[in-house]
Amino acid sequence: MRTDAPAADTPGGTLPAPRSKSPVCSYTEWDPLEEVIVGIVDGASFPPWHPALPPVLPPDQHETFRRHAGSPFPPERVAAAQRELEGFVRILRSEGVTVRRPEPLPQREPYSTWDWTSTGMYAAMPRDALLVIGDDIIECPMAWRSRYFESLAYRPLLKEYFRGGAKWSAGPKPELKDVQYDQEWTDPGEDGPQRLVVTEFEPTFDAADFTRCGRDIIAQKSNVTNEFGIEWLRRHLGDAYRVHVFEFRDAHPMHIDATLVPMAPGKLLIHPDRVPEVPRLFDGWDVMPAPRPVIPDTHPLYMTSKWINMNILMLDEERVIVERQDEPMITALKKFGFSPIPCDFRNFNSFGGSFHCATLDVRRRGTLEAYF
Repeated sequence: MRTDAPAADTPGGTLPAPRSKSPVCSYTEWDPLEEVIVGIVDGASFPPWHPALPPVLPPDQHETFRRHAGSPFPPERVAAAQRELEGFVRILRSEGVTVRRPEPLPQREPYSTWDWTSTGMYAAMPRDALLVIGDDIIECPMAWRSRYFESLAYRPLLKEYFRGGAKWSAGPKPELKDVQYDQEWTDPGEDGPQRLVVTEFEPTFDAADFTRCGRDIIAQKSNVTNEFGIEWLRRHLGDAYRVHVFEFRDAHPMHIDATLVPMAPGKLLIHPDRVPEVPRLFDGWDVMPAPRPVIPDTHPLYMTSKWINMNILMLDEERVIVERQDEPMITALKKFGFSPIPCDFRNFNSFGGSFHCATLDVRRRGTLEAYF
């Protein structure tokens, strides 16, 4: 089987005896990367308009999303992002990393529950839908209706990993009724008190609101991740892990990996505005405020801010993949003691993520350690 192909599914196949070494094993964001899933943008479509969107979309994109709800993203943007993903895959392979890919899903086919109807969006960001902690790969109960079935794109791989000895878990499948969202949500403004659109009706979370430092898991509440969801994960993981929840100066939080990025033991990258005070947990660590992003105003960013430049991917404690045109970040990372590997990814950035979002590190060479 090609390492970049979707996993073969064998309906009715028998389960072999578990292997002594799980094919899924990752405890940190920096241990040497051995296998990774890279997302795809096939069929990428604007999601149906929904109360969960306004709190996190750039203000200049609201009308675009309303007008194009349920229709495909511009084909030239999708094609450009696909080319960059293939270049990214080539770089990963050249660095000795095994690359896997999800299967395309029919994103514009409607689906329904008893309470609502939606269409899909994409399978571009495995970091959102799946969370790997140790040998456990967890399907996340995501808060966007347009992402309700997103993990199915990875289902053949999940089956393969499970048959190989990995644990396979899933958060409670959410109902996503209207009561899950604050129907009276209003924008608090950049200086206002944080107001989240998700309620505590049921647990929801995206994996990208968590970052892993061995036994310590760093988390934030956001417009997709609620306290209920964080508590579910805490109990699921048990006493082997400590979940720390921090709040940052971010009026529109969604995903922690462009706010606070542990790069290696003792090395932390932070958003200079959202993290005015580094959590005391990181006392003694070297801290680098991210340089200001250089993405031009003319470049479309449908679902993210320019600070997506912080969304880097560590291959180990030294090598880091960074956007090729982000020269300030490349220079800063070199001074911080790292070896940047440039990769074109600005067109992919348009779809709401970068290297960390676009990947799920299935296996890193390391053991469970305490870093604090």
